[in-house]
Amino acid sequence: MTKLIVRMFLKNKNPDTPGGRESYGKLAGIVGIICNLFLSGLKFVLGYLTHSVSITADATNNIADAGSSIITLIGFRLSEKPADEDHPYGHARIEYITGLIISFLVMLIGFEIFKTSVEKIITPEAGDFRWVTAVILVVSIIVKLWLSRFNKSLGKLIKSTALDATAADSRNDCISTLAVLVAAVISHFTGFNLDGYMGVGVAIFILISGIGLIKETVGPLLGQAPSKELYEKIEQKMLSYENVLGVHDLLVHSYGPGSYFASAHVEMDANINVLVCHDIMDKIERDFLKQDNIHLVVHLDPTVLDCEETNELKEVVRQILYDIDPIITFHDFRVVVGDTAKNVLFDIVVPPKYKLSDKDLKHLIKNRVNEAGNGNLYAVIVVDRSYGVLKSEND
Repeated sequence: MTKLIVRMFLKNKNPDTPGGRESYGKLAGIVGIICNLFLSGLKFVLGYLTHSVSITADATNNIADAGSSIITLIGFRLSEKPADEDHPYGHARIEYITGLIISFLVMLIGFEIFKTSVEKIITPEAGDFRWVTAVILVVSIIVKLWLSRFNKSLGKLIKSTALDATAADSRNDCISTLAVLVAAVISHFTGFNLDGYMGVGVAIFILISGIGLIKETVGPLLGQAPSKELYEKIEQKMLSYENVLGVHDLLVHSYGPGSYFASAHVEMDANINVLVCHDIMDKIERDFLKQDNIHLVVHLDPTVLDCEETNELKEVVRQILYDIDPIITFHDFRVVVGDTAKNVLFDIVVPPKYKLSDKDLKHLIKNRVNEAGNGNLYAVIVVDRSYGVLKSEND
């Protein structure tokens, strides 16, 4: 069904293009509005006829979902606006804001349903069960289950957190509607009115879901690191270029789905002409922008490969770091020779929550390096906490 709808209304548009991505988002929003308005109308009528607060609450939830779909429509429209003077990195993060608004609407509906359900428990009202109630609720479950899969499929296709949130909300609606149906059937056959209690259960479920959705949508707005797979993809592609020995200090910034800006250091043999290195770096930057839509800035780190003394000292430092902790890596290794002593300069990479502070770790390494050089070898160290920073392949 999803593929049929996509073929009918999008005519095989490419979801990876800005205009195509917006079209998929708009289609998801329109389908969501139609389905939720249809279901809410049925449930409001049914809730009024049967005096069921849980069914009416479920209808209200569908109205909120229709509103969420409208917000999704607006969000996709605004997020595709091109960069301008005030927003040089574009407007793609509006999609994250859209997801956050939907999450807060879910929370608001949860609070309202909880309040109404508690009132119904305090002052219960006899329900009027009809088998048509069960039929309509089953239809609602089927429609919502399909809508969840529809949004999940499109969300995966265009990598949209907003559609992922909408899909999760629709899935949760299936569970809450099923709870309403179970309450209605049990109340009918036992005479015990579960309507208010089930309404409380539905409200709690919606609130928990809303909290989870907020966590998922706030992360990208706060600068959440892109996936490990993206880092590895960028690293491996950069290493595939001629004369690139290693990649480190890779930083990736997301300004919305499919909108990435990155910077990285590449190591090349110091003996290669700098103009040749510059041409390679230019090609890397052009290829990433054209092929991956990643705005990449590359910095050159010349690496000495043919100096026996430098290579020997590098091995000394490598062994010292390994003995301290195999997890520690290093890059940007350089040697400065003075009249009476030698200095080795390098950066080390450790996890964000490493057991030693930067000060203590540097002190430990400096002492070990000095001991290895019989008091004539000194280390100058910079500590990188690996918040998405890749180690050097060369080191």
